[in-house]
Amino acid sequence: IEERIGRFMQNVELMKKRFEPMDKVSRTIVRDVADVAGLTTYAFGIEDQDRHVMVFKKEYQLMEEELNCYRTGVEWDPEKIKEMAIMKVQQKDEEEQRLKDFKKEPISAKFLEKIEGLVGKETGKESARILKINEQFGEVRSELKKDKRTIEETLADIRAKKQKKSADDEHQHET
Repeated sequence: IEERIGRFMQNVELMKKRFEPMDKVSRTIVRDVADVAGLTTYAFGIEDQDRHVMVFKKEYQLMEEELNCYRTGVEWDPEKIKEMAIMKVQQKDEEEQRLKDFKKEPISAKFLEKIEGLVGKETGKESARILKINEQFGEVRSELKKDKRTIEETLADIRAKKQKKSADDEHQHET
């Protein structure tokens, strides 16, 4: 393994090397030797089937898309990835165009009547001015609350009521 990694490092044209599938101990040896040599390693594949190590030189710009290809077992092809990226951009543009076309379609009068019946004829700004938030949404300022006890006081009162009730129940059973 040391010889193979040494030959890989001396070859200026190679930037990455894929080792054959191997067991866990062998992969550990490859990773240790590569680490000492200053290389980056990743293991890909399924354990006990095709798990293998790939070694990359430090100056190699490893992209996330390439790593994802290796993780999923797909061979890395930069041209294919570029094509896929172009297709994604085209799909996004088509989707945006469909949304624009959808917005251009006239809204039926029946639909507008239904919305006016539900919401009213006022615009959002007019409605916002009319709203009385505290009354409509149940928000109450703390000074308007009737019960000004703390949580501890409330819990103590609840306990006292339970004790009184149990004492009353016992008294009724005795009589």
